[in-house]
Amino acid sequence: MKVLVVGATGGSGRAVVEVLLSEGHDVTAFARRPEALGVSSPRLAVVTGDATRPADVERAVQGQDAVIVTLGIRENPLTVRMRGSAGTPMDVRSAGTRNVIAAMRRHGVRKLVVQTTYGVGETRGRLSLKWKLLFSLLLKPQIADTEVQEREVRESGLDWVLAQPVGLTDEAEAAAPFASPAGEARGMSVSRRSVGRFLVEAAESAKYIGRSVALSAA
Repeated sequence: MKVLVVGATGGSGRAVVEVLLSEGHDVTAFARRPEALGVSSPRLAVVTGDATRPADVERAVQGQDAVIVTLGIRENPLTVRMRGSAGTPMDVRSAGTRNVIAAMRRHGVRKLVVQTTYGVGETRGRLSLKWKLLFSLLLKPQIADTEVQEREVRESGLDWVLAQPVGLTDEAEAAAPFASPAGEARGMSVSRRSVGRFLVEAAESAKYIGRSVALSAA
């Protein structure tokens, strides 16, 4: 397939790019600072762009078979909560995904896989008190934007999959995560590499279309 990865330089995005390439797909990595990707391959095209700018997204989406979105804010959460984000719009998830959906509709691209987070949408009621407090006190703006992002995806009319990983780690573990459409989690951590493997699987198959899938360590 030809697959566009939006947010390719984040931890999950980079993992997605690596898995896609290892499985023989043609990959377009879309990022504001593509030099941070650190991956090269004859099957990799790198596009510089801002997901919150419709024209940038339009250019990247055309000709793709699927799009995987891994947008987010990489800055320290406490700093973001106190001072706001210095380099990334607070609505990057919803605005970027909205632009992706609009471009996919125009160009007839159907398959959309979006990484959000455990504890929003269908899994909101499954959070422990500790995690509810963390979301409320530290991550409130990001969580609110992720809720909007999920709503945009559900209403897109595309062949969508929402992936909701629990707390992300940089562990080297790359086995497939425990994936639960029922919203179950086996713990509150999962490696970005494992999440990347699931996102690629979701793009390759029809198994999870129209589903929100919770991801945790297997």
